[in-house]
Amino acid sequence: MMNSEGPVVVVGLGYVGLPLAVALAKHGAVLGFDISGERIAELNRGYDRTAAVPSEALSSSALVFTDDPAKIEGRGILIVTVPTPVGADNRPDLSAVLAASETVGRALKPGAIVVYESTVYPGVTEDICGPALERASGLQCGKDFFLGYSPERVNPGDREHTIDRITKVVAGQTPEVVDRLAAIYGAVNGGDIYRAQDIRTAEAAKVIENAQRDINIAFVNEVAMILGSLGLNSQDVLDAANTKWNFLPFRPGLVGGHCIGVDPYYLAHAAEQAGHHPEIVLAGRRINDGVGAYAASRIDAVMSRTGGRVLVLGLTFKENVPDLRNSKVIDIISALIERGHHVDVHDPHADARDAMTQYGIDLLTNLDGAGGYDAVVGAVQHHVYEAFEADDLLRLVVTDAVVADIKGMWRELKLPPEVRRWQL
Repeated sequence: MMNSEGPVVVVGLGYVGLPLAVALAKHGAVLGFDISGERIAELNRGYDRTAAVPSEALSSSALVFTDDPAKIEGRGILIVTVPTPVGADNRPDLSAVLAASETVGRALKPGAIVVYESTVYPGVTEDICGPALERASGLQCGKDFFLGYSPERVNPGDREHTIDRITKVVAGQTPEVVDRLAAIYGAVNGGDIYRAQDIRTAEAAKVIENAQRDINIAFVNEVAMILGSLGLNSQDVLDAANTKWNFLPFRPGLVGGHCIGVDPYYLAHAAEQAGHHPEIVLAGRRINDGVGAYAASRIDAVMSRTGGRVLVLGLTFKENVPDLRNSKVIDIISALIERGHHVDVHDPHADARDAMTQYGIDLLTNLDGAGGYDAVVGAVQHHVYEAFEADDLLRLVVTDAVVADIKGMWRELKLPPEVRRWQL
């Protein structure tokens, strides 16, 4: 299935690229490229700091790693899987994908296919990345080299919907490119391939997938706020509503990460470029972006004293993964600090260096001896926190403390009446 003229190259070995490269390497030669020498050194030792690939799978893989751009020169298939975040203004930041395009462009040879998996808005692959490749290579797109698009669908921490078990959407500039990509990806997932009409269609399909989820979560987040003002438990209400056969089982919570918290802004950008103001998409983002500050305001209101000590449990954007990108827990922390509280943070999955670099948070090493907190906030539903018993919480807090449960993971625990509870 692999290219007869050399290994497939996967450019960018993060949460998306590494699992893809490992999966492809089971069916042919693959070269994994990343600009970080530290990342390459770790992978060569069999260590993946993202926890996307188990050490044993990494060590046993035939995948070859490099940070040397010269080694990707002349390869026939190059797959780009670099981040596409938003900036501080919530506008698309294409700097990483453009930098990768320049690196790939310098390595191109006639006949090569460059495939993008990064989430973008419709038109980026052909109108922005294609010209970038042309400038770097001196070759003509659609004649000397060709473009493909196959949107990533990796869900960090999800061991069920892995790349070998999901439908892969593929698109290309020509039918021959589509056939080539269908063969490459189809070898990994048993031929479960959807051939999109064209590249722009595939780009649009990807960006609306997470926008749809974002809007659904925004609805239940607003419902939770309404129910809270009515003195009702949102989880109880949702449990009752979920007994209807066609009720969608979304739950309230913080919405961050590199997909759901980002992709709607890419869709909104494309809409605005086309002269359309996207009301629902941006309304959903406003609601979800405001959940952290809302939670902090409610926690502060329930606390019995100002300037209290608060313990926040969890910092990653999602349960049981080390990924800190675009975590909305920081919104709770920042808002509590602004209200005069002292905040400590613990997370057994997060990398302490990344927490300090990204957020200026000095994580607690462990919870041994921790106690005396006026509030404890269950921000991320890590298994270790979900398994807490009442005594585990009570040893962390003072008598009249607040237990704030963002995800409802402690709702069944019996706590003393003097302990006040708040739940989103």
